[in-house]
Amino acid sequence: MAKYICKVCGYVHEGDKAPAICPQCQQTNCFEPEKKKGLDTNSNVYTIVYAAIMVVIVAVLLAVINQGLHDRQEANKRLDTQKQILTALNVDFAKADPAALYDEYVTEDEWDGKPVFHAAIDGKNYTVLPLKGQGLWGGIWGYIALEDDLNTVYGINFGHESETPGLGGEIVTLKFRSQFFGKHIKDAEGTLRSIAVLKAGNTAPEGQEQVDAYAGATITSTGVNDMLANSLSNYAGLLTEQVIPAEPVDPEYVEPETKED
Repeated sequence: MAKYICKVCGYVHEGDKAPAICPQCQQTNCFEPEKKKGLDTNSNVYTIVYAAIMVVIVAVLLAVINQGLHDRQEANKRLDTQKQILTALNVDFAKADPAALYDEYVTEDEWDGKPVFHAAIDGKNYTVLPLKGQGLWGGIWGYIALEDDLNTVYGINFGHESETPGLGGEIVTLKFRSQFFGKHIKDAEGTLRSIAVLKAGNTAPEGQEQVDAYAGATITSTGVNDMLANSLSNYAGLLTEQVIPAEPVDPEYVEPETKED
């Protein structure tokens, strides 16, 4: 049963529909439905308040979910890094536990505040350094494994954010990466030179070794070239065994004796 109220005299009628004439004041077409008390769900205020409450609820739920998954996300990121380093070391982990292999072969270290990874595999020692750069559409990265002479490339691995499949994205393939195997990052005098990534037919400066850029992916290949040069230069002191004293020492200087009181 609905309620209808006369706009003239206030008479309240209950029924399925409003009467044509008010039985109290005899006015016609004077009834309107009783307005329900409470929040008007059709109002702008209701829409804004409802939307604000839902945003807060969703934000809280996302924060709780993110916090609950944080440890798992960090574990997945670490496992991915371990796989990349093992790939640079030419370790096949397809049928093994990569985390266990990593713990068996690799130890983590720092040099001048930068990450360095040491590996011992089948009686041979390797040093793995991280690489980071920029490709055509986004970031590119990788790891380079050097033999114990800190010069010969034992293996290398690349990754990318969004390079073009079939072109720049091919830097991750073994076909591209294997070009670096056995190359040297220093010249005959021991000067750090990196490895040039050049279009076929181009020649690197004397003393620098090179590999072929990927055809049709000039900008990505240039990014790999620059990434190698810049990333390795960050470890120049480690790779060339340069020792720079904190302060110059005067060979003629003699420390004066201290007299006791």
